[in-house]
Amino acid sequence: MPYLSLDRYPAKGQAAMRSPEAPLHAPRATTSADTQGLARLGYEQELHRGVGSFSSFAAGFSFVSILTTVFQLFGLGFGLGGAAFFWAWPLVFAGQLLVALNFAQLAARWPISGAIFQWSSRLAGARFGWFTGWTMIIGQVLTVAVAAIAVQAVLPAIWSGFQVVGGSGADPSLASPTGAANAVVLGLVMLVVTTVVNILSVRLMARVTSFGVLVEIIGVVVLIVALFLLPHRSPAVVFTTEGYAGPTNEPYVWAFLASSLMAAYVMVGFDSAGELAEETHNPRRTTPKTIIRALTVSGLGGGLLIIGALIAAPSLTDGKLATQGLAWVITSALGDVFGRLLLCTVAVAVFACTLAVQTAGARMVFSMAREQALPFHRTLARVSPRTGTPIAASIVVGVGAGLALAINIGQSAIFTALSSLCIAMLYLAYLGVTGPLLVQRIRLRRTGLPTGVDEDGKPLFTLGRWGIPVNALAVVFQIGMAVNLIWPRPEIYDLTGHSWWLQYSALLFIGAVLLVGWAWSSWRHRAHGPLALAEVPNTAPVPTSATATATVEA
Repeated sequence: MPYLSLDRYPAKGQAAMRSPEAPLHAPRATTSADTQGLARLGYEQELHRGVGSFSSFAAGFSFVSILTTVFQLFGLGFGLGGAAFFWAWPLVFAGQLLVALNFAQLAARWPISGAIFQWSSRLAGARFGWFTGWTMIIGQVLTVAVAAIAVQAVLPAIWSGFQVVGGSGADPSLASPTGAANAVVLGLVMLVVTTVVNILSVRLMARVTSFGVLVEIIGVVVLIVALFLLPHRSPAVVFTTEGYAGPTNEPYVWAFLASSLMAAYVMVGFDSAGELAEETHNPRRTTPKTIIRALTVSGLGGGLLIIGALIAAPSLTDGKLATQGLAWVITSALGDVFGRLLLCTVAVAVFACTLAVQTAGARMVFSMAREQALPFHRTLARVSPRTGTPIAASIVVGVGAGLALAINIGQSAIFTALSSLCIAMLYLAYLGVTGPLLVQRIRLRRTGLPTGVDEDGKPLFTLGRWGIPVNALAVVFQIGMAVNLIWPRPEIYDLTGHSWWLQYSALLFIGAVLLVGWAWSSWRHRAHGPLALAEVPNTAPVPTSATATATVEA
């Protein structure tokens, strides 16, 4: 567990200097308020601050990206659970909102890149935090891969020429061999472009992401209105299992739990605003709001989009909604021209989503490398003085996602398997934060967590007396969803139905990731000693000449 020790910072306005013997993360002279705030946390301002309030919101919203993810998984969710699969959406939203509220409180106190790793380390010790960060990195790399192949659900529907593998007459469905292979080709092209944007400039990334979010929000609003104006049935269809084609001799609850993969996959990544905290202006004030706002807007828009698709689909029983998803609904209900125009907004959203996920993953790699916690840490922690971006970290995430696609090029279950696996890992990483946070809340239940003020001198976001119940419910939800996502369902992990290693691939892969992580961390501990994070205040900075700090070590 971490321990707290008092120390003194320079008086207000005095520069914090780094000696030649100081660790890599010690701060140099600082001037601006944001940079001084980071220096108080023990870090040098290396990344460029080019993210405003809307761009911070855009980072979280783009990671969630309801147009991207609902388009990706609508057919799967409907095919597994019928129309009633909609109810997984509000259930997952409620659970993730509990998680987001806890993250918002932590983001206000520790606005540091690599948020999940940093928060977990400061709550439960650097060794535990390392495993949380390691799990998050692998989950983010896989999520980049899944986001990139979402173009397969959109581009061939816009123009058949995008179906390169097998020609324009081939089956573009992600569950088909030609569709899965073509998704890899398009996904690799997408990764090249997003990697280039990521390494050029944080301002360029923020502008592209913000533009993508504007286009996505407009597209969502137009699409929802259009679908509700062209109904084939009433919204009451969500109270039925119409379209469910599963076995009738099994309880429906199992099909419903399987279909919840759709909602679970969509509503993650709202913490991305925390990943960009060191590049955000006034992060203590801005980041908590944007974390909650990104999830709330996504939850409302996504729920309406699902209902709109269900009531506007020409048929729920002919199998097309399960195999062709929302693209079929749009082109059928709105016509080819208008439908394809709306699909273009989806394509923009897919690009912004892939870019945002890769950015978050690169910041996690950078943050852990800066603490000398990863192999080749000096290279991965290097920030270009010209672009202000961690170039090597961005390339590693992009290449890792490309490899995840390439090794699955012949697997028709690539999409469903990678989707469930990456989200399961993100849920486990999130649990590595909320679990220790609950322990700290209970330990400090009489005094409460440390408080402070934001850049405007206003009290930081806090859950107050609701902290323990909200935190406890979040932990219960996360454990349940992690088990649900990892469960070895053949319809998720093995569409062939006869490969046991594919069916149990989630358990095998997560076990392998943890084993590799344990081997590396054990070697590092023996070779270099315990991992020690930068000094960090136990309370958020207050407008006084000196502030008590806390040192966290493994």
